[in-house]
Amino acid sequence: VQLQASGGGLVQAGGSLRLSCAASGGTFRMYTVGWFRQAPGKEREFVGAVRWNGNIYYADYAKGRFGISRDNAKNMVYLQMNSLKPEDTAVYSCAADRSLILSSLSVGAEYDYWGQGTQVTVSS
Repeated sequence: VQLQASGGGLVQAGGSLRLSCAASGGTFRMYTVGWFRQAPGKEREFVGAVRWNGNIYYADYAKGRFGISRDNAKNMVYLQMNSLKPEDTAVYSCAADRSLILSSLSVGAEYDYWGQGTQVTVSS
């Protein structure tokens, strides 16, 4: 499966962005899709994931501010980010895998497919 993240940009603190992850080339509804981010000089960090069954999981810092949704008919997954902070500045990427177990959702190395990221910059 091929993935492409889009929707990043420059936003002021407190603002919102919606990122999109477009998938092609696979039975998308069977895949778990995760969002990760990486800030300069920092390790890649789990943001959240939506499993094939629709269950959604978030990193603690994302709960209440970020929302993940998927549209299987369009082969799309979305990351709605609200109340953005300067520390949310990072490259955001989506990843997919068909056989992830629950305990591996936050482990980037467990995902087989990755898309190019999209830059999100939050100004103070």
